[in-house]
Amino acid sequence: MQLTCIIVDDEPMALQLLESYVIKTPFLRLVGKFSNAIDVLTFLYEGSAPDLIYMDIQMPELTGLQLSKKIPTSTKIVFTTAFDQYAIEGYKVNSIGYLLKPFDYAEFLETAQKALLLSTPSVTEKPLEVAQDYMFVKADYKQIKVMYDDILYIESLKDYVKIYLNSQPQPIVTLMSLKKLEEELPEERFMRVHRSFIVALDKVEVVERNQIVFGKQRITIAENCREAFLNKIMPNGQ
Repeated sequence: MQLTCIIVDDEPMALQLLESYVIKTPFLRLVGKFSNAIDVLTFLYEGSAPDLIYMDIQMPELTGLQLSKKIPTSTKIVFTTAFDQYAIEGYKVNSIGYLLKPFDYAEFLETAQKALLLSTPSVTEKPLEVAQDYMFVKADYKQIKVMYDDILYIESLKDYVKIYLNSQPQPIVTLMSLKKLEEELPEERFMRVHRSFIVALDKVEVVERNQIVFGKQRITIAENCREAFLNKIMPNGQ
């Protein structure tokens, strides 16, 4: 198993040291290095969240502690700092530890191995809890109960999915693949009609020109899904 990793530090020498440590660690793959927190936010918005982040705490514009609260909880964080008073606060956020500068490779490797251990799935782990009429998804640091009857459709957004509900205007955003969610949902009630969309079959009211219409949202039905979809919503061939 290999963990994707980014490093963040506004000091060039510290950033260079972190980079050398990541490169020499066989189970880490460096996918980004940044000198400020704002660039990290842009990276996370445009791409996938990494498995692990090493980042300084004292940085201009946005501190490492402030940045950590905007990072998906699936990403493991190790803080690097020259001030040990930050250590206790570091554990109050999404952090698995901290490194007090100056630190050597052995200390760095210990935190990397901890991240690897925490990222290795156990045989009993189940990321999505599903019951007969509802499921729990993780969003905004909470487990949120979502009733199947409330779901209109689900949209994939890279490593995230947006669950659109009948009961609220804003979707629930959770870190999960659409494929995983498709496997967990009851197939008699939901169908993947496009590589980016799953729809609740009983909520489909309008199909127009090979598109499912939910208010202002139009979802194109993939050609290879069209026949099966029509058979499910019109089983008698109406």
